[in-house]
Amino acid sequence: MYTARRFRFVRTVQWTWTILPLMGLWSLGLTAAHNLLHLEWLRLLGLPVGLLGTAVSFYLGFKGNAAYERLWEARKIWGGIVNTSRTWGVYVTTLVTDLHVGDRAADPPLPQLHRELLYRHMAWLGALRTQLRRRKAWEHDAEWNDRFRKVIGTYDQSPERLRRRIEPFLPPGEADQLLTQKNQATQLLRRQGERIATLFEYGRIDDFRHMELVKLLEEMYTLQGRCERIKNFPLPRQYATANHWFVMVFLLLLPAGLLGTLHGYALPEHFAWGVVPASMILGWVFYTWDMVLDYSENPFEGLINDIPMDALSRTIEIDLREMLGETDLPAPVGPVADGHAVM
Repeated sequence: MYTARRFRFVRTVQWTWTILPLMGLWSLGLTAAHNLLHLEWLRLLGLPVGLLGTAVSFYLGFKGNAAYERLWEARKIWGGIVNTSRTWGVYVTTLVTDLHVGDRAADPPLPQLHRELLYRHMAWLGALRTQLRRRKAWEHDAEWNDRFRKVIGTYDQSPERLRRRIEPFLPPGEADQLLTQKNQATQLLRRQGERIATLFEYGRIDDFRHMELVKLLEEMYTLQGRCERIKNFPLPRQYATANHWFVMVFLLLLPAGLLGTLHGYALPEHFAWGVVPASMILGWVFYTWDMVLDYSENPFEGLINDIPMDALSRTIEIDLREMLGETDLPAPVGPVADGHAVM
């Protein structure tokens, strides 16, 4: 997630500069052929090209709404994960007690039990964000995207990286078992459910408390499933592809439409050379907007427009460890890259 008030203009141009020389060369060639070779058939009526531009703008607006909805839904889901995690911490530390144990020996001790349940939840956060950042076929895979992922630390989502994230939070041997399974986040919640069932069996929670804790696990499954739905089902490719090609067609016709418009005003011939900078500016605007939407539709691909899952997970970790009474807490996740990207 980019946290500065605005993207710097230079960075924006660096991101989208390739369209400028292409539009410049294309419009320069058309204008030169029109002015110097007198190929008047290269002119197009400005009205049809303007109507096409209007249609493309509406289509970009539709794609913008769809992309923003996916991004904002992902943020709301992770807001729900933060709230549910805090509730889980409060419930575990206040509802799991030795009150109903009776004369039986309570093993493990209560502080160790609380730590196990909350630490396994931290492992679930690590497993979930690792799975969500594993790249899909429709996500951006250009070399410069991967270079940026390496800079901000989201490139490596391998099983080895997953092990390093979850092993410190799990009992010995549990990470090895999890890594043999397909969906580690799902299995971690299942293990939480099994542990709660054991606690109920040994009287460390009663019926009501057992039901409340199970409801929280159900909510976590729901939130995880909503993340997976966004991750595993892209913005339909027919919409994304058609939008891109419509923009390209409009950019191809734009210089010819501008030539036709200027010709209609009966301006001196040298005014037609103004088509070149006008085409470059208008082409850059449409191309940049298409790029913005293209990079906004996948909120879990490890790039700068992502949901800041590392920062949110660290916030949860700090809260849960404080609930356990720990004082040696990790630092919040700070900005990376140019000082404005929080992952």
